[in-house]
Amino acid sequence: MADYVTPRALPIEEIPGIVAEYVRGARLAKEAGFDGVEIHNANGYLLDQFLRSGTNHRTDGYGGSVAHRARLTLEVASAVTSIWGSDRVGIRLSPGGVFNDMADANPRETFGYVLRELSKLELAYAHVTRVTAQDIAHGAKDGVGPKELRADFQGVLITAGGFDRAQGEQALAEGWADAIAYGVPFLANPDLPRRLRENLALNPPDEATFYASGPKGYTDYPAAK
Repeated sequence: MADYVTPRALPIEEIPGIVAEYVRGARLAKEAGFDGVEIHNANGYLLDQFLRSGTNHRTDGYGGSVAHRARLTLEVASAVTSIWGSDRVGIRLSPGGVFNDMADANPRETFGYVLRELSKLELAYAHVTRVTAQDIAHGAKDGVGPKELRADFQGVLITAGGFDRAQGEQALAEGWADAIAYGVPFLANPDLPRRLRENLALNPPDEATFYASGPKGYTDYPAAK
């Protein structure tokens, strides 16, 4: 593994280049024949770092107030929709997540604001994760997630975060999510849609293979009979 690079504050004159890279990625995805793109604004990656008060200590037009911290997110979202059209662009947010040492002094305010602003772009959806038991074990607070932020986004809201079938059905029935995204269960169950539809037992995932190469844990899980 290569040595890590010490993070540095991004000079303001480099920010347009960052937006341009998102545009380039969106354009390449379109040329490759994809149906749309999801902007990754979660889990401690660059856009999330700008959005959260725990990591964004800037004093220019991209730091300080919620509006300034959300500026890069909104610029990227607007730029990507110029390539695809808003109905082919989604965005992923993790308001309660602490992965990569993320923190925010007021996630309800921060993510409520950005979701209201994103609503104006009429995106295909917002993918807002809920706090998981793993997040709580790493210091997250269970209280700010898609259920609390549902009213702030005027569009399709997808959520994810350790849902089983019953929990997913409950979220849909209660109306604070329009769809449930499954990650880990899909790794272990190549026929997950059928298993959920027919309420079949799921294969347990082998976590030791999650970040490994080779076919084990990738192509060897059996389908339901």
